[in-house]
Order: sequence, then structure tokens, then C-alpha cells
Amino acid sequence: MRSKILYFFVLILCYSSQYVNAQDTRIQYPSFLSKAYFGVNIGYINYPFSNAHLETGYTAQEVTVPHVAARITLLGYRFNSFLSAQITYMRPVEWVVYKNVSGDPNENKHSVFMNVGGLTLTSSLPLSKKVSLFAEAGLGLITRQGFNDGNNPSKVVLKNSNYASLLLGGGIKFHCNDKWDVLLSTVYSPSNNSEKQPYTIFHSVGFNYLLNPLPSERIQEKMKSTAFFPHRMLQIGYSSNVFDYGVNDVFTNGPVPVFWAGMVYVKKGISITYQQNIYHTKKVFSLDWGGSAAIWQSNANKESFFTMSVFPTLRFTFFRSKAADFYFNYSVAGPTYISNATIDNWNTGKNFTFQDFMGLGFYAGLHRKINAEFRITHYSNGNIFTHNPGITIPLTFNIGYCFQ
Repeated sequence: MRSKILYFFVLILCYSSQYVNAQDTRIQYPSFLSKAYFGVNIGYINYPFSNAHLETGYTAQEVTVPHVAARITLLGYRFNSFLSAQITYMRPVEWVVYKNVSGDPNENKHSVFMNVGGLTLTSSLPLSKKVSLFAEAGLGLITRQGFNDGNNPSKVVLKNSNYASLLLGGGIKFHCNDKWDVLLSTVYSPSNNSEKQPYTIFHSVGFNYLLNPLPSERIQEKMKSTAFFPHRMLQIGYSSNVFDYGVNDVFTNGPVPVFWAGMVYVKKGISITYQQNIYHTKKVFSLDWGGSAAIWQSNANKESFFTMSVFPTLRFTFFRSKAADFYFNYSVAGPTYISNATIDNWNTGKNFTFQDFMGLGFYAGLHRKINAEFRITHYSNGNIFTHNPGITIPLTFNIGYCFQ
């Protein structure tokens, strides 16, 4: 286990060392990001679940299909003005519910957790300078978690499903300016009889935010700034539940949850994290990429497992002083290898998951080389697999060193 983690970090450091000189251009978007875009769509979803999708012998008194849903473009890339590729994630705000399934005690309600991941190409046809038609086609990943018989848990009523499908779509795009597009669109995935899955259709309105190279006047203005943004940073962290999971609960169970909960709880762990800055604004925002490796011990059964991740970090330096600079950071959907697929008797999915974290920290010292940070972390697979209980990492203290 330790040799794998060491090998992972040797690769990370060797790769990053090739780009030390390139860090002088951090005030401009990296070439990849300068053609990227992100988006959000809100609208009406329909997948006509019914008794026909249950296993033989089962019927429900009522099936409720909520219709409000969201689709997020996690990352889009423009090859040119006519062709783009994008990674998307779509799910309803509330899940489909089967009520009072035959034989169920106490008229239980059963939720059907379902989402659609997408890897698609989009092609645009300009009608004018401000308006375009577009078509979308590619791969959809359908994930559905069903439920079992309330009287006999060994019997499946609606089976789990995880399969690849065709994803098609299209719509009209309004170009507001060089940063914003407004979209009216529809996306469709066909039914699958062998999986007992109905078709999915989603009508929505939304927007894309486009990243473009910053103009020279913006670059010249940013060059005048003396604000500190570390080129690279190495951190060692220790996690412990000695303070229980109160900090995690504040952000997951509050009136407005801003982080994720998990059913698997970690007791303690040791981690090493490397981060490298690739872009920053004049004073506040910076974007890093990084790699991390950690060894964990679960809380219930004291099982050991390890993780290795790569991830983006959004950092906001909200207060600067002579003594220290203080920041808040947030990272989401960092692809991760996890050594155990079952932890504390929970099926966590597969050996692939995602890492998310958020924290508060500071840089101190005359040259801001000393770093300290408190962080909470979460692992889950984003429902790309049928089992996704999530893993809660307690409060972690990191001590770090910043270098060129």
C-alpha cells in the first residue's frame, strides 16, 4: 500500500516539474480552460415509471413521478465555433416514489434513485450572429437504484440498473455576449426493455458560461498586483474523530446543506497532498490542480483502506494582512481510486469514486511559505453506480510548505 502511494506521488511531482516555468503565465487562463465552458439547465423531466417496471407479482397503489430536474455541464470544451464536447450530469430534484407496493407493511414508500451521466458532442448551426441551432449526441450512463420487498428483503421488487445508452438532444442557443449563452433545449434517452427502464426526456432552459482568453489590458492590470499566490504547495494531514463529526454535520445537516453526508465514517487517517496553481485573479480567486494519497481507518470495524486522487481546487483568499493571508477552499469531483469497495459492511460501489473537500487555512511568514489548514472531506461515486452510501472523513488538520 505504501509503495503504491509513493509511486503515485513520484509521478505527480515529475509531471508538475515540467511546468515550473509555465507558472509565470498564471494570470492568463491555461490553454485548455480558455476554450472551456460550464452550464446549468433547469426544467421538466419525464420518465413514465409504472407497475410494468416492477418484477412479476408486484403492483403499487400509486406511482409518483416528480418532474422538476437539473442538468449540469460539469465541463465543456469548444474545438471550434461549430463543434464541442461536454460532460454532463442530470437528476431530478425529488425521486420517483412507489407507494403501498403489494405485500408491503404499513404502506411503505419506496424511492427510486436515478440519474443520467453524459459524454456527448454538440454541433452548432448559426442562424445569425446571436442565434444558433444545435444538436447533441453521445453516450449516456443510466444509473438506477431500486428496492426490495418490505416483507422479504431478499426479493427484488424493482432491480438496480447501471448501463450505457444513447443520449440525443437539441435546441436553440442565444449568444448574449462573449461570456454567456442562454439555451432552450431537449435531451432524450430511449427506453430499455431488458433493464425495465422507461425512456427519459428533459425539456429545459439554462445557460453556459464561456471562458475566453483575457484581453491584454486585463493582463497588464493584474501584473501590477503584489498579492501572494503560491506556485506549489505540499501538505501533510492528520484526520481524527476525536471531536466527533460535528463540523461535518454543520455543513451537511443544516438548513442549507453545502456539503455531503456519508453513511461510512472514518475514525482516523494520514494524508499527503500536492497542489499547483494554474490560474489566479488579481487578489482573491485562484485555481489549482492537485494530487493526494491517504491511508484511512474506518470507525465501526476498524478496517484500513487507502485512496489516491487528482482534483481541482477553487481557493478564495478573503483576508490579507502583514502577518498572514487567510483563505477558503472548495474542491469537487476529484477522480479517486479507493482500495476497498466494501467498508464497514457498506457496499460503496466500485474501486472508483470522487473526492470532495472544503476548508479554511492561511499562509504565514515573511515570504508566506508556511501553511496551515482545517478541512473536511467526503468520498462518493456521484451515483454513477447503484450503491453510493458515501464516506465521511472527520476534521483534518494540514500543515504545509509553499515553494516555487
